[in-house]
Amino acid sequence: MRSTQRVAISVAVVGLVTAGLSSCSASSGGSSGGSKTLNVLMVNNPQMEALKKVTPEFTKATGIKVNFKDLPENDLRSTAATEFAQQAGQYDLATLSNFEIPIYAKKGWVADLTKDTTDAKSTWNGQSFDQSDILKPMAESLTVNNKIYGEPFYGESSFLMYRKDLFKAAGLTMPANPTWQQVAGFAAKLKKGSTAGICLRGAVGWGEVMAPLTTVVNTFGGTWFDKDWNAQVNTGGFAKATNFYVDLVKKYGEPGAAQAGFTECDNAMIQGQAAMWYDATSAAGTLVSSKYGSDIGYAPAPVDQTKSSGWLYTWAWGVESASKKKDAAWKFISWASGKDYLSTVGGRTGTGMGWANVPAGARTSLYSNPNYLKVASSFAQPTLAAINSADPNNTGRTNHPPVPGIQFVDVAEFTDFGQKVSQEISNAIAGSTSVSSALNASQSIAQDGVKAYKK
Repeated sequence: MRSTQRVAISVAVVGLVTAGLSSCSASSGGSSGGSKTLNVLMVNNPQMEALKKVTPEFTKATGIKVNFKDLPENDLRSTAATEFAQQAGQYDLATLSNFEIPIYAKKGWVADLTKDTTDAKSTWNGQSFDQSDILKPMAESLTVNNKIYGEPFYGESSFLMYRKDLFKAAGLTMPANPTWQQVAGFAAKLKKGSTAGICLRGAVGWGEVMAPLTTVVNTFGGTWFDKDWNAQVNTGGFAKATNFYVDLVKKYGEPGAAQAGFTECDNAMIQGQAAMWYDATSAAGTLVSSKYGSDIGYAPAPVDQTKSSGWLYTWAWGVESASKKKDAAWKFISWASGKDYLSTVGGRTGTGMGWANVPAGARTSLYSNPNYLKVASSFAQPTLAAINSADPNNTGRTNHPPVPGIQFVDVAEFTDFGQKVSQEISNAIAGSTSVSSALNASQSIAQDGVKAYKK
């Protein structure tokens, strides 16, 4: 994901901050504008591109202009880390995830939005924001000590996508709640010629290969650390899950799996080069309009020892504590994360518009909206079920540290040690090292990464 004066920064965030010290400057567009202008730091995902297209309507209704600085995910994360840690004031709000917001809230870097959510007069249109309509897991992931610090723009969990026509041709039936062992068996029978039995991320990145892999670790009874912050990477469920994952993708996965991430697997499904894909629920919006869209089915995230194993992720709006335009920032949030915004995008045609492309995974009411269900009937309920079954505070069968997170460990250092471990796992998928060697190296990396917590 992505000043000249240094400030004292605690060890818990130094890894986030130092990566982006040179990423932002006054010339970036973040410091311009008067009292009626908001400066927004934003990830450049497709949903945000659609947002930019319709923002003039918000400006017309409120008189508030919006300057966007949109960056690739990794650049956004490093720039936001610097901006919020230093409270530089170049931006009023930013797209932050449920990884950053709990960390930033505890540091006092993001503003408390709790009162705004209950004050209809503070919204852009004078109507209720309806916080109760925000999906509970999303709301909880952005809440710290019963205070709301972020509002989701869109969110996701994970599930298994599969080609129903290929299953039928092979005489296979997808169970209502598949296990990973069953999935491996299916992949072996479905791999034929240039068609992979399953596509799984193998690319380097704590948000790439480590996202799906960590959910497999959870359901295999593993954990990154025990409750005393002792690393558990080369033992127990973590080791079992990693051996299983690497073996599965090497035997029956896509070619070049060590370089494959979300985009590559998405393309493989769209082009008919994979029979199954375990990944984000947000992928369904692109698959449904593809050549094989009507042939794609959706099943819950595969499990082993747990009842569910899907992840939880959201890009959400967080207001910088140093912003002097908090009222205007909330008006923008109440519009962009409000119910009316869904109709604004859903009712349009063109690139990034239409009901298949609305920012899903944030509001409960979307999943009973007939306009949305016309295009999303095949994946709407599986998506809703996946999100509602995700519990960041209870990820598996093993004791773990008192921090939330399903596909990540919600401490700032994870961006560093998670990235390094991902390199080791990707090397194992590529065949340049063994899984045991990768896990032994990762054990030391992980333990070193949390040494401050053990003290």
